[in-house]
Amino acid sequence: MTFAIFLEQVINGIIIGSMYALIGSGIALIYGTMRVLNLAHGEFYMLGGYFIFFLAVTYGVPSWLAIPVAVFATFILGVLIQRLTIHYLLEKEGWLFSTIAVTLGLSIFLQNAALLMFGEQFQSVPYYIDGMVEIGSIRLPLQRLLIFVVAVITIAAMTFILKKTRLGWAIRATSQDRDAAAVVGIPAHRIYLITFGIAGALGAIAAAMLAPIYAINPWSGLPILLKGFVVVILGGLGSFPGAIVGGLFLGVVEAIGVQLTSSEWRDVIAFALMIAVIWWRPWGLFGKKPS
Repeated sequence: MTFAIFLEQVINGIIIGSMYALIGSGIALIYGTMRVLNLAHGEFYMLGGYFIFFLAVTYGVPSWLAIPVAVFATFILGVLIQRLTIHYLLEKEGWLFSTIAVTLGLSIFLQNAALLMFGEQFQSVPYYIDGMVEIGSIRLPLQRLLIFVVAVITIAAMTFILKKTRLGWAIRATSQDRDAAAVVGIPAHRIYLITFGIAGALGAIAAAMLAPIYAINPWSGLPILLKGFVVVILGGLGSFPGAIVGGLFLGVVEAIGVQLTSSEWRDVIAFALMIAVIWWRPWGLFGKKPS
């Protein structure tokens, strides 16, 4: 493998890893705020992809409008799912297991609902931008550069929200101590609704960017969910910065590993990396070691 090919694979890995980061950050955001492990998170990705497909392809809505509409629709879907299911379990005894069981059931329900409504066909979205960019001997499609730009903007916006806005302070306070946050007037249940919605929106953004590369089908959320769990385990369960770094790291390792072996080994590489981290540092790269 020449240096140019190696560098190109690293860049491709960073680009795909940025989407893994968005998926993982949604999982980490929900767990960090609510201590809920959302097994239906992959369906946010899947449904976001279908929203994009029907808006942009079936109804011909321009992509610059279809994407924000799909992201907002998935945000609302996340809010509704939290309010109609998780909300009623958090105050009950044994809620930790109950939320896992319910989100697993939601995942199966949404997959089968998508199968009934949309069929089993693989649907794809045309590239939003055509052409290639050449930097020396490295050639990259403009679509992939667009993916990276959108990921950087989204991560920067989320970082700003979490660190510089009242909503972000409320989310962080609720994640640290819900009862103490309630004492100072922060409505925990409203924060939970918004957090679930934001996580859904992050999944929809990832779907919008990857739909032209990876086709959408009723089961497309499962592999992306598994990659999301690898990301949050790498970065530390509940750590938003850890999910970002974990996603980029996973993307690069996968890209280089596939180049050295074959594409069939992609998932093997990802889960081998996860097992290694669990063995060496079970609390993740950015997680806190239990005292």
